[in-house]
Amino acid sequence: MGTSIGLWTIGLRTIALCTIGLFALAPGTVLAQAGPPFLTNDPGTPGNANWEINLGSMQAIARGLASYQVPQIDLNFGVGDRIQVTYEVPYVLQTGPGQPLESGWSNGYPGVKWRFLDQGEDGWQMSAFPQVETGASIIARQKGIAVAGPRYLLPLEVTRKVGPLDVDLEAGYYFAGHAPRERILGFVAGRPVTGRLELDAEIYDDRAQHNNPHSTTLDLGGRFKLRRGIIALCMAGRSVNGFGEGQPQFIGYVGVQFLLSHYGRTFTE
Repeated sequence: MGTSIGLWTIGLRTIALCTIGLFALAPGTVLAQAGPPFLTNDPGTPGNANWEINLGSMQAIARGLASYQVPQIDLNFGVGDRIQVTYEVPYVLQTGPGQPLESGWSNGYPGVKWRFLDQGEDGWQMSAFPQVETGASIIARQKGIAVAGPRYLLPLEVTRKVGPLDVDLEAGYYFAGHAPRERILGFVAGRPVTGRLELDAEIYDDRAQHNNPHSTTLDLGGRFKLRRGIIALCMAGRSVNGFGEGQPQFIGYVGVQFLLSHYGRTFTE
């Protein structure tokens, strides 16, 4: 009971941080888009020889299980104006009822994004973002904080401005590997509220074929420009299709995004 109360306290604190961090800071320019802090990705890339580095903490509290990615490291490097090389890996803290706290590095996600259609900010943009879910150590798998690999993900991302809203859609499929086949579908819509603040809503559906879990989550979040090239990220949400096994009762993300030019200075997209 004490562990459960503590987990929910952390979840409530994440929601509070979102609210305070996004509304209490005074009003630079932030464009509405998917990508961190959201689960859905978008076609954006950092630009030639530029870095986008996302450092965050992600929490997922489900029935009988709580998992914390502290930190979640997401490194992105631009190769030309339309290609991005990515590596993402989390350090996981995980606990369950009557179980000791387990920790360690989980599966990594190297990948390459290619924006093959770009009609400018007001037109269609589309990308492919193939990634590999790498294998993890035997110890990490025994602890339940990682799975066997590799597994291959092929998603497509689409973005378009619709009236005042920026709309992003991602659909992807995990091909056969060392885990069940899985389909992901994400949708993000939002808009800048001020020159520094952007707010968005996301619905994300993750379904494994012939196997649990199947989760649909709804979350709210945003970005706030702290200074040139440094952006605060925040998101909080929950399952919208019940609290069955594997379905999150709470998900949250708090982090910082650094945009670095090839000269080593921060920049603004």
